[in-house]
Amino acid sequence: MDVATISLFALLVTIVVSCTMRLHVGFLAIALAWLVGLYAGIGANQVMAGFPTRLFLTLAGVTLLFSQAQANGTLDRIARRAVLYCRGNVGIIPMMFFVLAFVLASVGPGNIASTAIIAPMAMAVAGQVGIPAFLVAIMVGNGANAGSLSPIAPTGVIVNSIMADVGLIGFEWHNYFNNMAAHTVVAFGAYFLLGGVKLMGRHHTGEIKVPGSAGTEETADWSFDRSHYVTMSVIVALIVGVIFFGVNIGMGAFAGAVLLSLLKVGDELKAVKLMPWRVIMMVCGVTVLISLLNETGGLDLFTRLLAGISTPDSVTAVVAFSTGFISIYSSTSGVVLPAMLPTVPGLAEQLGGVEPIAIASAMNVGGHLVDVSALSTLGALCMAAAPKTEDARVLFNKLMAWGFSMTIVGAAVCYLLFTVLEIGIP
Repeated sequence: MDVATISLFALLVTIVVSCTMRLHVGFLAIALAWLVGLYAGIGANQVMAGFPTRLFLTLAGVTLLFSQAQANGTLDRIARRAVLYCRGNVGIIPMMFFVLAFVLASVGPGNIASTAIIAPMAMAVAGQVGIPAFLVAIMVGNGANAGSLSPIAPTGVIVNSIMADVGLIGFEWHNYFNNMAAHTVVAFGAYFLLGGVKLMGRHHTGEIKVPGSAGTEETADWSFDRSHYVTMSVIVALIVGVIFFGVNIGMGAFAGAVLLSLLKVGDELKAVKLMPWRVIMMVCGVTVLISLLNETGGLDLFTRLLAGISTPDSVTAVVAFSTGFISIYSSTSGVVLPAMLPTVPGLAEQLGGVEPIAIASAMNVGGHLVDVSALSTLGALCMAAAPKTEDARVLFNKLMAWGFSMTIVGAAVCYLLFTVLEIGIP
């Protein structure tokens, strides 16, 4: 068996394990990369050279800064203040949660952290005013995913770094807006089709109690103090620096995190514990294996296989369905996108006449649309926060049905947006 096939088989093993076992896929990918390297005569130092140092430092810096903002309660207070602005308007409340999750995910914490912050208060409010938990889960999860590819959010950093490594540079805002458009269309379409219209005419006259992300009691102090204002100022300064002055997002985030610690407004030890180390190492480990595939010809073989089942007109639908189906069981940002995105330039070249950003956007959208299923982190967070009056089994089944249906919906939406209408395609 040739080395290219063996390396591709190692990637297949990694994906299958990520779908079926709790073994850390990043560590497995590094071990498999070393073993395949031994077989191919590639030394350990050359295998280790595939470790994405720049991506690791960027992810560590961004997640450290926003973990400090989460640890000192800044993000909770921003979210709670926004929720109270729509009190009483039952039909508007789920839309507010979508916008709130989208904004929080966009400014840095990412989709998982934003859902963890928003879901408990969203579900608590839904239980008080009579909004179905399923509708709230759809709006919160898709809102967070709509902002997940922001250039300063962890998943956005991952996607943009992988694309830059294969020569697709300058598409940061295309990735962000294309993903946002698709999730907004799907979320609001589902909301109105599945019961949102009936909620629009309702008004809740009683008091609405909004707990914090950890279920904090209403009597807690939710006012802003010096630590929260300083934290918000540092985050705003970082965003302005990245967008207008070309500041490196990773290095800028580290500087901001250190500043918060020096000013004694951020708990560094608590923030380090909150950082998603498992996901960070998952992404880096899979990237090591993908780098080896590139050297052994496995990536070219994978690209040819995808091209063989696609046409220039169908490729966006095919890759959206493929990434979505795998993402139901596996990590979208940790496994699926690091494995799929490197094939984009080759696919575009082999099929001819297809813009690489169209294929990449279909992969990003297809992988994320299924992430509100009960098997995904976002869906699980929403289920865990659901009111006790909600039937957990029924909610589980609805979220599972949603996740599987999104493989088809994602394929159709990506074909419509990126092939037919060519939205967001330069």
